[in-house]
Amino acid sequence: MKQLLSAYLLTTTLLLAQGVPEVVKPALPKAPEPIESILRLQLFLDGKLFGPGKVDGRPGEFTTKALKRYQKANGLPETEIETHSIDLSSITSLYTTYTVRPEDLKFVGDLPSRPSLQSKKKYLPYDSVLEFLTERFHTSPELIEWLNMPTKMSGLKPGDTVKVPNVVEPFQIELLQPIPSLPDVPEFVTTRVIKIDTREKLLGVHEGDKLLASLPITPGSGYLATPPGNWKILGITQMPTFRWDEGVLNYGVRTSTAYELPIGPNNPVGVMWIGLNKPGIGIHGTAHGQTIGRSSSHGCMRTANWDVVRLVKLITKGMPVLIEGPKPIPRPPPEPETAAATPPPPPPPTKKWFQFWKK
Repeated sequence: MKQLLSAYLLTTTLLLAQGVPEVVKPALPKAPEPIESILRLQLFLDGKLFGPGKVDGRPGEFTTKALKRYQKANGLPETEIETHSIDLSSITSLYTTYTVRPEDLKFVGDLPSRPSLQSKKKYLPYDSVLEFLTERFHTSPELIEWLNMPTKMSGLKPGDTVKVPNVVEPFQIELLQPIPSLPDVPEFVTTRVIKIDTREKLLGVHEGDKLLASLPITPGSGYLATPPGNWKILGITQMPTFRWDEGVLNYGVRTSTAYELPIGPNNPVGVMWIGLNKPGIGIHGTAHGQTIGRSSSHGCMRTANWDVVRLVKLITKGMPVLIEGPKPIPRPPPEPETAAATPPPPPPPTKKWFQFWKK
C-alpha cells in the first residue's frame, strides 16, 4: 500500500509539472485480491481485539477505525492506514493452511431459510464447509475462493487442504457448549464499562482510562434504534436459543405467533447473548458476520461470532453499559378509523304489476 501511495504522489507531481489538470489515482488490485500490507495490519489488529471487521486484505471503514483506536489506546499518533508506524513483525506469516476434518461436518448441514422450518430442527448449522471456514478464520468467502483458485469450494470434503488467513485466534465452534449463565467475574463490575457509539457503530471495553478492546457492531436504527442510556448486563448465555416473534422484532410487541429456534452458529443471535436490563435488548453474535456495520438490527447490537466469543472473556454480569446515539424515531400514530359512510336511503318501493291492474 505504501508503494502504491508513493507511486500516486510521484505521478501527481509529474502531471502537475506538465500542466495536466486531472490526476488519475493508481488502481488497487481488483477485489477480492488482498493487499498484503493491509492484510498484515488486519491480522495484527484482529489479534489485539481491535476488530477491523472481516480480515480480507482490503481497505475499509472498520480497518481505519480499528487502527486509530489502537493507536490512541497505546499512546501513538493517529494516522491513516498508509502512514502508520506500528511494528507488525509479530505477524510472521499472512497465510496458513487448514485440512478439513471429518468431525467438522457435524457443524455443516441443511439450513432452512424460514423460521417456521428452522424451529423444527435441533441445531442451526453452517450451510457449507466454506461458511465454516469463513467464520473460523474471520474472513470472507470471496477471499478464500480467490486464495484457492481454481478449486471449487462447493466440493470441499474431509482431507482437503485449504489456504486461509493466519488469524491469531481461529474461531472454534466445537468448543462451545450451551451454558445458560457464564460465571461472574466480580472485580470487573467496578473496574470496567462497555461504551457503545451507535453512530460510529463501535463497541469499546474500558478499564478506567484504558481501552482494552474495540469491536464493530450493527446497531438498530430508525423506529428500532438501539436505545441510548445507562444500562447494565443482566446475564451472558453461551449457545442461546432464540424466540423468533415478528411482532417483537418489528414493533416490540409479543404475539402468539412465534417460533423457538435452536442453538447453532446460524441462530439469529449467534453463539452468545449478553442481555441488558432493557427488555429485549442485548449484545449478541450473528448468523451473518459479513454484514456487521453494513446493515441494521432490530434494536440490539450484533457483532461477529468470532468477536463476541472473545468479548465475553473481558466482561461479566452486572457491568455497566453506556450507549450513546440517536433515540428511536417515534412511530406515527395509527390513522383514525373513518366512520362508515351512511348508506343511501333505499329507493321507494315499486308497485307490483298486479297492484297496478287492480286500480
